Amino acid sequence: MTGSNTPIKIAGLRNSAPVFAALGDETRLRLVAALCDGQPKSIAQLAAGTPISRQAVTKHLRVLSRAGLVRGMKSGRERLWEFEAARLEKARHSLRLIAEQWDQALSRLKRLVENEPGGGRGGNNPDG
Repeated sequence: MTGSNTPIKIAGLRNSAPVFAALGDETRLRLVAALCDGQPKSIAQLAAGTPISRQAVTKHLRVLSRAGLVRGMKSGRERLWEFEAARLEKARHSLRLIAEQWDQALSRLKRLVENEPGGGRGGNNPDG
């Protein structure tokens, strides 16, 4: 919790935008979920049991890599991919800050409405 009314820094949001964009695709979200078990996987392993070609998996992994969500490493003749949790945690932090600001704005609105004459019910009804 920030505990302040300071707006979220634009740079932080700008840095998180590629993460959210990368996760906006169902296939990439599935790949991240498959890598979240902490075990590096090959492209063949990630494509197994899906209708997605290895070439398509490779394309999606490149997008995830540019967003900083996965990292590829050479292992013999193949490339293994692993999840980078730190980048997702930074994006989650941005969402927490946005949620805090939204909660603060709603609290201010609630106080304003409750402090209106008539208890926030418009105050125009003489019967109550």
